[in-house]
Amino acid sequence: MSAHRPLSVEHLNPSVLKVQYAVRGELAIKAEEYRNKLQEADHGLPFDRVISSNIGNPQQKGLDQPPITFTRQVAALMEWPALAELAPNAFPQDVIARAKELQEEIGSVGAYSHSMGVPFIRKNVAKFIEERDGYPSSPDNIFLTAGASAGVSLLISMLISAPHSGILIPIPQYPLYTATLAQHNGTAIPYHLDEPSDWATSVDEIETGIQNAIKAGITPKALVIINPGNPTGALLDEATQEEVVKLCERHSLILLADEVYQLNLHRPSTHPFASFKKIVSRMGSPIGLVSFHSISKGVSGECGRRGGYFECTNISPEILALIYKMVSVGLCPPLTGQIGVDSMVRPPKEGEESYELWKKETDTIHEALASRTKLMAAKLNALPGVSCVDSPGALYLYPQIELSDKAIEAARKAGKEPDAFYALRLLDETGICVVPGSGFGQKEGQWHYRVTCLCPGVEEYVGKLESFHRGFTQRYGQ
Repeated sequence: MSAHRPLSVEHLNPSVLKVQYAVRGELAIKAEEYRNKLQEADHGLPFDRVISSNIGNPQQKGLDQPPITFTRQVAALMEWPALAELAPNAFPQDVIARAKELQEEIGSVGAYSHSMGVPFIRKNVAKFIEERDGYPSSPDNIFLTAGASAGVSLLISMLISAPHSGILIPIPQYPLYTATLAQHNGTAIPYHLDEPSDWATSVDEIETGIQNAIKAGITPKALVIINPGNPTGALLDEATQEEVVKLCERHSLILLADEVYQLNLHRPSTHPFASFKKIVSRMGSPIGLVSFHSISKGVSGECGRRGGYFECTNISPEILALIYKMVSVGLCPPLTGQIGVDSMVRPPKEGEESYELWKKETDTIHEALASRTKLMAAKLNALPGVSCVDSPGALYLYPQIELSDKAIEAARKAGKEPDAFYALRLLDETGICVVPGSGFGQKEGQWHYRVTCLCPGVEEYVGKLESFHRGFTQRYGQ
């Protein structure tokens, strides 16, 4: 009888070993260890709490973004419909009416739905898109998903037909894209955003990336645009969006438009959002477009509910049928997430009982994020060796930090990238967890980190960043 051989790394799909996801990587793991250590009476740490600024998770413990009351009330009645009779005075009448309407369409949230998502909710998403953009939208082209990430992963997996299949990715980028490409054995084709121009998207830079890829034997299949940007918060203007669409036409690229931060606008009067669906429709362009949205961001911040959708534009019926086949393998997205999507695209209307509270809650969230972003950018820019674009959108800042030769040497000796070394020291000394720019991509010789603007007590929070940076600079020189 042969000896038993336990499962080892060598037995796994080698693509798994190539996946990197910095947002929940080494720093996040160490932050969790510190969080557990703080439970000890004599923990010996120089801080009394861990601040998880590494991820856009608005409702996490320690942050102060409350859930939108309307969303939670509808969700509560969907989980237990009897509440409407047991506590009739606890819920506004429009909430009760909304829950009854959804119950008639869905039934129990414990049952499977259609694999594309509840048809009624997809119709509501289509109406939301039509009202946003002024162009038709069909529920037959909309797939509800377990967050936008599930849709992104699905589309990338379908586009990678061979290892030389490439997807154009902005640098810096959200690590979901390179991680998914690694998982499915595809190739990332980088194009750099222009930091001196507030992280603008350059069509010439994308064109250069395409030509370099072709020379290397890589076939560009799709272009990813994150708008507003993650980690940069940058917004594309409509003229640039039109140039992007024309580029996709020239090279027969599918456009993957990650638009999950479309409601996170800090200066909407001067920096408005325009969806790529609107641009493509207005231009009458034939390009294939897949647009993603999520309840995890915006003002809902319902990350754990796992709700999102993607809309397909100019995608053939044959491809839509294949997408439907693939989503059917997963049976259906979570029903609670689908209900969250419905609340996002159908908030209370003016004159309805829940409207005033909904308006107050959403305005408060927008104002807090805008003021924190502005204050943090100003304070970071005042530090020696730090430059930070005051982002007009999303939940983050992405400051560039100058690191001395001494600091870089210390990092190399520790086996770390210099910005990861900086971020680890920041965590060790302050309890603030950020993500180093090396996890998002950056130009050679430059160093950054991504930090969220979600934390309450922003003066104290930024004060810790300031004190640490000055101490780090003094220790390692400038």
